[in-house]
Amino acid sequence: MDTGQAPMTASSAAGLLLAIAGSVILMGIITAESQYPFPYTTHDNEISDLGATRPPNSVTHQPSAAIFNGTMLATGAMIFAAAYLLKRAQSPKKAWISTGLLGLGVFGVGVFPGNFSGIHPLFALLAFVSGGLAGLLSAFSLRRPFRYVSAVLGATGLLSLAIAMAGDATPLVDELGDGGIERWVAYPVVLWLVAYGGFLLGEGKRATAR
Repeated sequence: MDTGQAPMTASSAAGLLLAIAGSVILMGIITAESQYPFPYTTHDNEISDLGATRPPNSVTHQPSAAIFNGTMLATGAMIFAAAYLLKRAQSPKKAWISTGLLGLGVFGVGVFPGNFSGIHPLFALLAFVSGGLAGLLSAFSLRRPFRYVSAVLGATGLLSLAIAMAGDATPLVDELGDGGIERWVAYPVVLWLVAYGGFLLGEGKRATAR
């Protein structure tokens, strides 16, 4: 029976996965923070402390660790799957590759929490850099005005990362703390996932309405 509804395109499916992934990351972090058994502040604590604190004397607090690490595993897989769908939808190579690397980085953060001092920072850095680049590189193929939104979110994440890596050389790190500056790196990427996902879903609706 014809329902009058067109099948979901690869691009729309990718958008749905990205929007869900960004939403789950945000709510997963909030939930893990609420379940952290010790004082946890966005000024002093990095996001990854929810999974496990850095060595030496690394500590894993439950149920925060299970919530956070599970969130990273699930959403990393969603983002990687969305990148594959973007490739099938013939999105620009630079857009789906950077999105795929973001998914790999997020998934790796879940596999190797903060107590894996040698490899965790590499996956976190991969997620931060590729997430910012995904926002910037995707912008070139997007319609206005959303291309500007995508570019600003990507640039904000990368600029914040540069400030964070400069450390004490900039007063912002002291003001925001390790946790605050990291959130300026991570949350623009999370917002981009939700916004870009919504944009792709909207484009799919426009295409089927023609």
